[in-house]
Amino acid sequence: MRLLLLHSEHIEVIPKEKAVEIFDEPERVDLDNVLVVFVSVERGDLEEYLDRAVDDILSHLKAIGAKNILIYPYVHLTNDPESPVRARELTNRLYELLKGYVGNIYRAPFGWYKEFKIHVYGHPLSELSKTYRKDTEYISKSLKQESNIKSRFVILWRDKIYEISEFDFQKFPNFKKLVDYETKKVRTYESEPVHIELMRRLKLASHEPASDAGNMRYYPRGRLIKKILERMVSEYCINDGAHEVETPIMYDYNHPSLEKYLNRFPARQYTVLSDQKRYFLRFAACFGQFLIAHDTHISYKQLPLKLYELTRYSFRREQSGEVTGLKRLRAFTMPDMHTLVSDMDMAKSEFLHQLELSKRLMQELELYDHIEIAFRAQEEFFNQNRDFYRSVQEIVGDRPILLELFDQRYAYFITKFEFNFIDSKDKAASLSTVQIDIENAETYDIRYVDSDGNYKKPIILHASLSGAIERVIFAILEREGMKIAKGGKGEFPMFLAPIQVRIIPVSKEYLDYAIKIHNEISHMFRTDIDDREESVAKKIREAQMEWIPVMIVVGKEEMESGMISVSTRDGKRFHTTINEFIKTYSKNLKYIESLNMPYLISKRGDL
Repeated sequence: MRLLLLHSEHIEVIPKEKAVEIFDEPERVDLDNVLVVFVSVERGDLEEYLDRAVDDILSHLKAIGAKNILIYPYVHLTNDPESPVRARELTNRLYELLKGYVGNIYRAPFGWYKEFKIHVYGHPLSELSKTYRKDTEYISKSLKQESNIKSRFVILWRDKIYEISEFDFQKFPNFKKLVDYETKKVRTYESEPVHIELMRRLKLASHEPASDAGNMRYYPRGRLIKKILERMVSEYCINDGAHEVETPIMYDYNHPSLEKYLNRFPARQYTVLSDQKRYFLRFAACFGQFLIAHDTHISYKQLPLKLYELTRYSFRREQSGEVTGLKRLRAFTMPDMHTLVSDMDMAKSEFLHQLELSKRLMQELELYDHIEIAFRAQEEFFNQNRDFYRSVQEIVGDRPILLELFDQRYAYFITKFEFNFIDSKDKAASLSTVQIDIENAETYDIRYVDSDGNYKKPIILHASLSGAIERVIFAILEREGMKIAKGGKGEFPMFLAPIQVRIIPVSKEYLDYAIKIHNEISHMFRTDIDDREESVAKKIREAQMEWIPVMIVVGKEEMESGMISVSTRDGKRFHTTINEFIKTYSKNLKYIESLNMPYLISKRGDL
C-alpha cells in the first residue's frame, strides 16, 4: 500500500467518466486547508496495514494543523495494483477508521476518471510518502526478539522428559490434539465449532451486527450465565485475599511505562482520539493495576499483595478471520489478578497455590477432566527449578504436560501454565493461566519497603483463574455439544442453568397454585412458570430443549394433596413436598442469582 500525503491550500475534484465497473456516486469535492491522502492499494495488501496508515496520517495531520482530510483513490502510485473490488474495500476501510477520529474527513469517488486542481503549500512538511509492505511493516521489539529465540516442545510426564516423537499418545488422544495444535500451528476452522449453533439455539448470545466483528450481545439467559461465572471467579479471588479495584478501559499511548509494555506485549489495539491525543483500549487489567501499585505504599508485611479486577471489557482487534464464536472475540470479559511477592521463593509458592485454585475452579465447572495442560518456561529456569515442576505435577495429577522451553526470555514472564480445552474441531483454547513476571515491577517502578527499611522491587504474578468468561461458556457448550453428538443430552451444571426449575400447570385453573409454589421456592432457585395455553407435552418438550434441569407439573392431584410432581432432565420422576424438594436440590447450590426476566413465559415474547 502506498500513500502520498499533500498539505494543500485548496483542492477541487470533479468526476468526469467511469473508469471501472466498481464505483462510488460521482460527488464533487471542493476543500481548503486539507491533507490530501492519495491511496494506491497494491496486490496482496493486508487489512492490518491500515492501522499503521491511520497512525501515520493522524500524526501528520497534527503536525501540519490541516482542518480537513481527503482520501483520494489513486492507482497511479503503483505498478502492481490490487483488483478494483479489494482496492475499494481497503480504501473505504481506511476512510471509516479515520472517521472514528476526525470529523472533517471526505473521500474522492472511487472508480472515476477525475479532473482535479490542487494548490500545495510549500512548507517542509507539505509532502510526505509512505509505503506499507510485509518487509517494511512495523514489528514490535517483542516480536523482533521472539523471532530470534529458539524454542522446542517436549513432554513432561512422571518427572521424565520425552521428545514428542518418543511419547506414546495411545492413552492420551486429547493431549495429542493439543500437541498437534501447538506444534503444527493450524488455527483456522474449516467449519463452525458446535458451540455457535448451541448459543443461538439456547438464546444465549449472538454477534451484534451493528458493532465491530467479535462484539457480542447477550440475551437474558446468556447474561445470567455470564453474571454467575463473573461472580464465581470474583469470589474465588476475593476470598483468596485479593483487593478488588476498578480501572479505566483506555490509556495514553505516550505514557512512558505503557509504551514499554505495549512494545513488550504486542497486540492489535483499538485506538481512540481525544483532544488530538491517542489512547488505546486495554487488552487486560495490567496497566491500571500496575499504576495503582506504583502509587501505593507497600510494606513487606502485606506481601503477597493481590489486586483483582473483572475487566468488562478488554479489547483486542483480532483479524476478521480469527474471530470465532465465543472462543475468540474482539471484546471480552477477563478476570485479572496480579500478585506482588517479595522474591522467587514466594513467587513459586503462590504460583502453586494459584494453580490449585485454577484446578478447583475447573473442577467446579466440570471442565477439569476435559483440560490438557501446557507450560512455557525459559529453559535455564526450568533446569534450575526441577523441584518446583515436580510440585506442579503433584497438583495436576498423573497427566502429561506439554512443555515449551525457550533459550532466552522474550516476554515479561519466566514461566507460565495454561489449562487448554480441546473443542469439537480438535482446536485448543486456553482457559486458566498463571505467569511469573520478572520485568514489569521495573517498568512501572513498583516498590515495597523491606524489613531493613529499604525499597525493593517485587516479582509479579499474572493470574486469570478461568480465562475469559466468554471462553468458559464456549468450553461448556462445546463439551455438551460433543456429548450430544455421542447420543447424550446437553445440560448445564445445576448452579449455572439460567432457569433451574420450570413449573408447568396443566391448565389455567391451576396457575394460582403454580404461582404459590413459585413464591415458596424462588428465593432458592431461578424459577419460571409456563402459563401459555399449550399442551403439557409441548411445554415439557420445550423445557427439555432449553436444558432446564427440573420441571414441576401441577394439576388437580397436586393441588389437593399439597404435593408436587417432579420430572428431571435425566429422566427421574417422583412426588414430594415443597420442603423436601428445597432440601434435596439446594444442597451445595452456590452462587444464587435471581431470575433476570419475567417469571411468566407469556410475558417474554421471543427473548
